[in-house]
Amino acid sequence: MAQVVDKIVNSTVGDAKKRQMDGFTLEQNDKTPLTSYFGTKIAETDIALRAGARGPTVLEDFHNREKISHFDHERIPERVVHARGAGAFGEFKLHTPLTGLTTAKILTDTSKTTPAYVRFSTVGGSRGSADSVRDPRGFAARFYTDEGNWDLVGNNMPVFFIQDSIKFPDLIHAVKPEPHNEIPQAQTAHDNAWDFMGLHPQSTHMQQWTMSDRAIPRSFRHMQGFGVHTFRLLDAEGKSTFVKYHWTPHLGTHSLVWDEALKLAGQDPDFHRRDLWDAIEAGAYPKWELGVQLVKEEDEHKFDFDLLDATKLIPEDLVPVKNIGTLTLNRNPVDYFAEVEQVAFCTQHIVPGMDFTSDPLLAGRNFSYQDTQISRLGVNFGDIPVNRPVCPFMTNQRDGQNTMFSKTNRTAYHPNRFDALPTTEPAKGGFRSYHETVSGIKERLHGPKFNEFVSQAQLFYNSMSEPEKKHIISAYQFELSKCYETQVQQTALNRINLIDHDLALAVAESLKDVTVPDAVPNHGKKSAFLSQVAGKTQTFTAEGRKVGVYLLPGYSYAQVEPIKVALTAAGVMVKFVGPATGKVEAGNGQTQVAEFTFENSRSTHFDALIFIGGDSDDYTKKMKNGRLIHAAREAYMHLKAIAATGNAVGWLTDLALPGDLPADAKAKEEITQANGVLLAPSVGTGAQFSQQFLDSVAKHRVWDREVEHIAA
Repeated sequence: MAQVVDKIVNSTVGDAKKRQMDGFTLEQNDKTPLTSYFGTKIAETDIALRAGARGPTVLEDFHNREKISHFDHERIPERVVHARGAGAFGEFKLHTPLTGLTTAKILTDTSKTTPAYVRFSTVGGSRGSADSVRDPRGFAARFYTDEGNWDLVGNNMPVFFIQDSIKFPDLIHAVKPEPHNEIPQAQTAHDNAWDFMGLHPQSTHMQQWTMSDRAIPRSFRHMQGFGVHTFRLLDAEGKSTFVKYHWTPHLGTHSLVWDEALKLAGQDPDFHRRDLWDAIEAGAYPKWELGVQLVKEEDEHKFDFDLLDATKLIPEDLVPVKNIGTLTLNRNPVDYFAEVEQVAFCTQHIVPGMDFTSDPLLAGRNFSYQDTQISRLGVNFGDIPVNRPVCPFMTNQRDGQNTMFSKTNRTAYHPNRFDALPTTEPAKGGFRSYHETVSGIKERLHGPKFNEFVSQAQLFYNSMSEPEKKHIISAYQFELSKCYETQVQQTALNRINLIDHDLALAVAESLKDVTVPDAVPNHGKKSAFLSQVAGKTQTFTAEGRKVGVYLLPGYSYAQVEPIKVALTAAGVMVKFVGPATGKVEAGNGQTQVAEFTFENSRSTHFDALIFIGGDSDDYTKKMKNGRLIHAAREAYMHLKAIAATGNAVGWLTDLALPGDLPADAKAKEEITQANGVLLAPSVGTGAQFSQQFLDSVAKHRVWDREVEHIAA
């Protein structure tokens, strides 16, 4: 019986945060009349109280005053960084315990399901900026454990621009819009950003990550996450093990292409936010594996870099990542402001069995996050429902703006005569700090290994596939072409040359007034784990992808339905695109419902496209539509999987993409595959076609497709 009870309790623990939040959720509908803030029912809310129909508005109208006054104060200070974001709730389930390495229950007890929350964000842009800009992404995870909140506040890149938090104001002042004209928004493509990064050697490694495809992720669902810093795990005796945290998406780590990212910034600035929301609403819950890299205390100094240096990673070739648990996001917020804008992460929020290292960047973050939350939300930000632990919490803190609780304790200090709020010894669950030996002269100095800045930047570039290297070159060219001072371009190029001479030569081709310095040796080393195209642990799957299926009235229902069934069974989100939203009638009178139109969407909204043929010979005349032709060409240019069925094959080969596809494919019975395009004049049962198409979608891009001649 006891086992049954335990099972029931543990099966609901993952929902504990929702049950807590439900107590602060107001259900508003046609049965809940409008009232003032203090409960008075309101009879009129459209016209203010006046002295006569055309007379002055009177001050005694408390409803008008309350309504306007609250509106005037609705906004709070936005975050200085990570202002634009999206969040979701979920749960974390440990499957591989770190027994003997830590006393933290969330990392040792596989029977528990822990409520979780994640906020994703861009770094540099304002709250109203676009999702698809080139920028690192925040990946801030919160675990509502029964030992307190654990906030793992990281990014989608494992390193950072600086080693010491004292440089953070300099970094952000440099990358933010230039102060004289507030331009550009959410970009580093300007003089101040590259002036700083060219002159500050600590940024050398991070430059490579931000110029790579990692800075333009396909979605939050296709994004890795990293704790960035080295942390400690503590066992029952207080022995320490160093740990780095990794998040690996089940759907693989994939990115947009640059032209696609630029267009999406205008077509759908909310692209990533919408993608996350839609996936959760559709039941396609995003999942990540939490992995750890573990280093024994006695092995701290065996590497050629310092574990405390946030501009360095631990190559997986040296220390493998061990996956220990699964994070699933399965619930969207009820109220964005209350549950996303007011969520307040702090790197200092850890639980017993964990501790910090002496990473100088982490030390500053531990102060800064708490400080900025007080600035934004007030000293009692921890009482806001989304920030509250699900376990009991009792402090001697008192008063302050927006105090939420009345406390019975009359002695808000320690010790006190009632022994109220007694402390807890570590053996019984109290927090214990690591007993670290500290010695040395007080001085402004980093450890000697902090002073090497190039080796891991070279490792990253060397590890990229040829398409990824081309993208890095193009990114540098775009960014530096937006710098209008030759001195800034030259300084940046000098730093690029330290990474790779051929890279510098390629970047300089678009900068006429710079000189490439003499070659500097590149060590030639590679990692098998850093490439998104050929990485050793990369995942390629069609699951979770969005496929746009283009239809016109009179389409062949027999071609569509088996494809829809097969793709849906594989976890693909099938989205129909038609001349108008709503039902699109097939030649046989049956219908599919179009969620998108040729005008309100572009190929950039989808991972792959299918153009469906019709039942009559004049169907292709209807396909002589500029939006359809553009969609095909744009998707082709963006290296996406494309398919056409029935008489849409001839339209695609002869009109949309003439010269790029075999013209005789429309006359064949069998399926033709050319340049990543699937041409099926006869779909049949759809099984073979669907499988071949799913295989193409899973590859993410057709990297060997030649598209320099395509304009779309």
